[in-house]
Amino acid sequence: MGGVTSSMAAKLAFFPPNPPSYKLVADEMTGLLLLSTFPHRENVEILKLPTRKGTEVVAMYIRHPMATSTLLYSHGNAADLGQMYELFVELSIHLRVNLMGYDYSGYGQSSGKPSEQHTYADIEAVYKCMEEGYGAKQEDIILYGQSVGSGPTLDLAARLPHLRAVVLHSPILSGLRVMYPVKKSYWFDIYKNIDKIQLVDCPVLVIHFIR
Repeated sequence: MGGVTSSMAAKLAFFPPNPPSYKLVADEMTGLLLLSTFPHRENVEILKLPTRKGTEVVAMYIRHPMATSTLLYSHGNAADLGQMYELFVELSIHLRVNLMGYDYSGYGQSSGKPSEQHTYADIEAVYKCMEEGYGAKQEDIILYGQSVGSGPTLDLAARLPHLRAVVLHSPILSGLRVMYPVKKSYWFDIYKNIDKIQLVDCPVLVIHFIR
C-alpha cells in the first residue's frame, strides 16, 4: 500500500510541459547556449549542469549590476524555463538580485525523468555552480521554492545553516498530505517538508493564497 501511495504522490507532483516550451540552440556567432524563443541578453547565461544522478539540467543565470544577493528559484510542477524566463528577468530587475533558475530532470531540455530524488540532485548541482562558477556565498543566497519546488528548496536549506533567507511560495506539507489529511509522516511519503522546516536556521517567508 505504501509503495502504491508513494507512486501516486510522485505522479501528482510532476507535470512537465509537453512539449517543452523551448529548445536549446547555440548562437552562430558566439556558440553560447540560448533558449530558442528568446534573443540573447548580455546579462543572461544558459547552462547545462551535470548532477550526481547522471542527468544534465538546464539552468539560467541572470546578473544584476547592483546585486548584493542571489535568488535560487525552484519553479512549480507544471512550468519550465521557457515559461519562467520573462518572470525571472523581471524579478532580477525589480528585486536587484542575481537570479538562478533551472529545470528539474525531465523538464524542458533537462535529461532524465522527474522524481523526488532527482530534484534533490538537481538543486545541489545548481547550488554548486552558484558557489564555484559565480562566487556566490551561502550567506548571500536566498532559496525560493514554488509549489513542488518547496521540496528541493527545503531539503537543501535544511543542510545550509548560513543562508540569507528562504521563501516558500504555495508550499506543500508533503506529497501524501496533498491527497490525504494525515497527521504524521510515513516512510513512503515524498517531500516531507513539514519535518524538514524544523531544521532550517534562517528567516523564512511563507506565501500562501487562500481562495
